[in-house]
Amino acid sequence: MEVEVDPVPEPPKLGTRDGLAYALFLPSEPAPAGVLILHGAGSAKESHYGFARAARERGLAALAFDARGHGRSTGELGPTAFGDALAMVDVLCEHAPAVALRGSSMGGFTALHVAALEPTIAAVVAICPAPEDVLVRSLRSEDELAFRADRATLERWLGSISLYEAVTRLGRDTALLLMHAQGDAQVPWTVSEELHARARVELKRLLIVPGGDHRSVQHDGDLQDQSLRFVERAAQRRR
Repeated sequence: MEVEVDPVPEPPKLGTRDGLAYALFLPSEPAPAGVLILHGAGSAKESHYGFARAARERGLAALAFDARGHGRSTGELGPTAFGDALAMVDVLCEHAPAVALRGSSMGGFTALHVAALEPTIAAVVAICPAPEDVLVRSLRSEDELAFRADRATLERWLGSISLYEAVTRLGRDTALLLMHAQGDAQVPWTVSEELHARARVELKRLLIVPGGDHRSVQHDGDLQDQSLRFVERAAQRRR
């Protein structure tokens, strides 16, 4: 009896820029848009390869990278985080005419701040985005950090910025999708509700998922598909 074996997915192109380790997923044909994937605190780019492959299957380019203090990237997590993400946007722009950001938890925090700095970003998909006070609380705990950082420096930086203010500065043409599990015990779903209310963009959507937890939304296949369809729609609006 013949046993069918699923083909092994084509591996990403691995690289580094300015000490940031990244994995680039490119479709066989020129991509109409690309998605920069921003992971959460203590995570790494490999945790989001499934989403990156799903983007590639739809003909989109995708780039996942290790934030400073994580994975194979050099340095410590801190005030360079937004500039680092913008450097990765530059890498993705070499392969796609429009770029969207997709971040979960700390990655959602970074995605919103970066899009507020860069109006050319076509869309932001923020999943259970963690505001500064939530991130500071984790820094002040006695637990050992799951990433490399100077606690005092990181806390001072977080105290100088505001996610709720940043979302008001998104360009009107930057589409915004906020997704949050109602059962999230780390970041209350009302955070996304308030961010959605403050955003002044023309296209915005809030999706609150019953139940779940802090990690469930980002790894749900159907919700990943909704994210990618939202990115495609936003990229078409920019053409």
